Amino acid sequence: MKHFKESPKNTNTEKPKVTLKTAFKTIIWPRRKLVLLGLVLIIIRSLAGFVLPLESKVLLDEVVPNKNYDQLHILIGIVIAAILVQAITSFLLTKVLSIQAQYLISELRAQVQKKVLSLPISFFDNTKSGALVSRIMTDVEGVRNLIGTGLVQLVGGSFTAIITLIILLRMNVWMTLFTFIPLSVFGIIALKAFKYIRPIFRARGKINAEVKGRLNETLAGVRVIKAFNAEEQENKVFERGVENIFENVKKSMTATAIMTSSSTFLIGLATTGIMGIGGHYMIQGEITPGDFLQFTFLLAFMVAPIVQMSNIGSQLTEALAGLDRTEELMSLATEDEQKDRIIELESIKGNIKFNDVSFAYEEGKTVLHNINFEAPSGSVIALVGSSGSGKSTIAGLSATFLNPESGVITIDEKDLSKVKLSSFRQHLGVVLQDEFLFEGSIKENIMFPRPNATEAQLQHAVKAAYVNEFTDRFDDGLDTLIGERGVKLSGGQRQRIAIARAILADPKIIILDEATSNLDTESESLIQKSLSELTNNRTTIVIAHRLSTIKKADQILVIEAGKIAERGTHDELLKAEGRYYDLYTFQAKI
Repeated sequence: MKHFKESPKNTNTEKPKVTLKTAFKTIIWPRRKLVLLGLVLIIIRSLAGFVLPLESKVLLDEVVPNKNYDQLHILIGIVIAAILVQAITSFLLTKVLSIQAQYLISELRAQVQKKVLSLPISFFDNTKSGALVSRIMTDVEGVRNLIGTGLVQLVGGSFTAIITLIILLRMNVWMTLFTFIPLSVFGIIALKAFKYIRPIFRARGKINAEVKGRLNETLAGVRVIKAFNAEEQENKVFERGVENIFENVKKSMTATAIMTSSSTFLIGLATTGIMGIGGHYMIQGEITPGDFLQFTFLLAFMVAPIVQMSNIGSQLTEALAGLDRTEELMSLATEDEQKDRIIELESIKGNIKFNDVSFAYEEGKTVLHNINFEAPSGSVIALVGSSGSGKSTIAGLSATFLNPESGVITIDEKDLSKVKLSSFRQHLGVVLQDEFLFEGSIKENIMFPRPNATEAQLQHAVKAAYVNEFTDRFDDGLDTLIGERGVKLSGGQRQRIAIARAILADPKIIILDEATSNLDTESESLIQKSLSELTNNRTTIVIAHRLSTIKKADQILVIEAGKIAERGTHDELLKAEGRYYDLYTFQAKI
């Protein structure tokens, strides 16, 4: 599907703007056949609408004076046929355009979601998930006014107005020109209003995203809110958000109300003027009552699309504002858009090496300084140290969630910054401290990395991570529903499911970020057995606060203030009686 052009880097500091021309090229033109069919249908509907006003003159000037019932029956038949044509074309317009518009919305949502998932981890670290949900689900909805009946009605209404104008000028030039004075004033007001409204609609999308993002956080953290008796505090935050939405809506409604009231007043003036002028011409005998009725009907045909255009204009303005924000998102650079990532890994040994690697989350605030170490294939490298020392940052760099500021990380002597991420991550498994589980069953979560795994592979992972130790007690076993984020399970149970998931994935490289921190002593003992199998013949980088869990590591790196303070095996570091010795003996006393 075509969409707004994606650029690797958005170097322009201005927010991208989607014009009607851009929208026409990217959304309407690829569907030109459907749009053309919609235009044909709306023209047929418009032409059918002319039958009633044109036949009204015949009714008053010919049928009634001559008491011609045969002609009356024919006239009624013609009008009924015209009404039937209008009804059929209206139905087809909905089938052809409105449904196509909804299909396009679903396509765009899928496209934006795909784009979002391709963005780097740093983007998600700085963006609320609720705000992203709003941008994926809400911002694209306005497109229905482009491909749907909105734009077609704008074009069809213009066609109707032009045809009507020609007929009116042929009927009476002065009466027609008189109506142009108030309509011109209304046009000027409408153009200024649209220019004022568009930034308001754009801001509304941003405010909506922020409020939905906060609401998403509130619902996810309801236990924390209740634990600290903070309901009133959260209520006030949400009330401020909806107040901002109200103020924004109030501005747009005020501008729209000005247009609507202006149209009512100015069109009322035009109608009153036509009554006066038409009355004068009828008194003078220059036009018949049938001419006047026909003129009035046709005038309504010309004015109605113009008034409708103000509403359609608001809809198109809102649509373009939403597409502005969608284009802004689509123009962000994805992880795989780096030109240097050209190396495709088919199979790997798993030899990871950090060569003089430094990293900073913010410019000028380096958190890792010249890190050097090697994790040979099949080895276990343990990272220990105080909180904030840089352990998780090293793990993030190893998983390619982060990119080094300087230095080189290699996988099997290949520069990781030049490797296609998907080809590397297919060999990667991660078990985090606060592991994320999806709403659904235990079985679905374990099979997440390999949905097509066999029953034997599933059971192997379940037993290896000792998941069956607790699922055997559940009525539904592995089909037990665990609730959002696994809320119905204990921390140890969630962690064992996460490890089973990693075992089933069968990766070559494993990153364990404090994977045993949520476990009680009994669960930890079980997990240690499963981790032995998980790490067997796999390169493993493990972060652990419980130093008792890493005694058998091939190499232990003590990280302090973003540097490697010590390195060696468990026994070597104890003999050195340095920082590791202090940490280990302190924990042993607890």
